[in-house]
Amino acid sequence: MTTDKLTGNSQDETTSLVTLSEALGHTFSDLSLLRQALVHRSYIAETGEVDTNERLEFLGDAVLGWVIADLAYHRLPDDPEGRLSDLRQSVVNAAALADIARSLDLGSYLFLGRGENTAGGRDKTSILSDAFEAVIGAVYLDAGPLAADEFVRRFLSSVVEEVLPRLDSFDNKTRLQELCSQMSLSAPRYDTDGEGPEHEKVFTAVVLVDGRVRGRGTGRTKKAAEQMAAERALIDLRHVNDANDV
Repeated sequence: MTTDKLTGNSQDETTSLVTLSEALGHTFSDLSLLRQALVHRSYIAETGEVDTNERLEFLGDAVLGWVIADLAYHRLPDDPEGRLSDLRQSVVNAAALADIARSLDLGSYLFLGRGENTAGGRDKTSILSDAFEAVIGAVYLDAGPLAADEFVRRFLSSVVEEVLPRLDSFDNKTRLQELCSQMSLSAPRYDTDGEGPEHEKVFTAVVLVDGRVRGRGTGRTKKAAEQMAAERALIDLRHVNDANDV
């Protein structure tokens, strides 16, 4: 279970921040930037803190987009803009970033309010992905664009390589519609909801075929969430189709 590693004791807090800095692979000249990246807005309501990690998240999101765009541009030198956008969108999403945050145990270092902590905030996809983007912003301010570029590539280059073989199947909604037609099923229907403030909204999509849920997905955009749900539905229906062919 994820626990709170920042106890409020200043010496313990510094030790924990140094430990996290080592896990991130970046030695901060200004540890206060890393600390700021970990402050969720729920925390300031119960303390004398003034700033959350939201400004750093904004900055980190921009840096992340720039680095992944550069990776896509050079990794796909002959592809049109649409394919580059597909690659970036499939890499820069809440689920992927939260997975990286979980691998770093980032949730245990977050400053959360008691209510958010009790509600499982340390493992929430939206909170973790936002915190990871805030860390990117902190690295950028601490050491500049080259360090931030290296930081993002260290954690995301492998994700890019994992996505590339599946890029041709990125338009899963179209493929799902075609499969439903082939199987004489009704057209897919998507129910999509967004949660959270406008600047950090996370969308959850459910796709139904013949009134039955066949896939679920989450993402920072409605399109990304529906694409993920469609991908899960494709896997489910292909299993059904294969079983019927036996």
